[in-house]
Amino acid sequence: MPTMPTMPTITKPAHRNPGFTLIELLVTLCITGILALSAYPLYRTAVLKAKRAQANAALLRAMQQQERYYSQHNRYVAYQGPSAAGAVDDNAFIWFSADDAATSAYQISAAACSGQSLEQCVIVTASPGGALVNTSYHDELCGTLSLNSRGEKTAASLPLDQAPDVCR
Repeated sequence: MPTMPTMPTITKPAHRNPGFTLIELLVTLCITGILALSAYPLYRTAVLKAKRAQANAALLRAMQQQERYYSQHNRYVAYQGPSAAGAVDDNAFIWFSADDAATSAYQISAAACSGQSLEQCVIVTASPGGALVNTSYHDELCGTLSLNSRGEKTAASLPLDQAPDVCR
């Protein structure tokens, strides 16, 4: 007798294991990467802007110290780094832009203005990535920032009104 074909039995689909598929993980990873790539330049710009603001604040503090010294001794003080800044008197002059030298982006120094003596004029300069501070910091756009006792500011060796807007 011919055998009857057996009917396939319908079984319930197996329950899917909880978790994510490889495709879901790759899509999530791609979206995260795209967001990170678009945010990084904005982050770098914000960090540079903060470091420049820190340097400008340090220049103003250093010039205040210079003016205070000038009012007592009738001359300004030239210095470069901690030994000369601390040797002047008990009130050491500021020579870095942040809370400590290792994390500072700018090294602060002071010298007589070009063609003048320290009795007449001083220029306080913030140099990015100096030898005594964080040497990995570079600011190609603004470069060295300075302020003299006449109130003239420069950035990238240009008067502030001619320097790029971000340096002001």
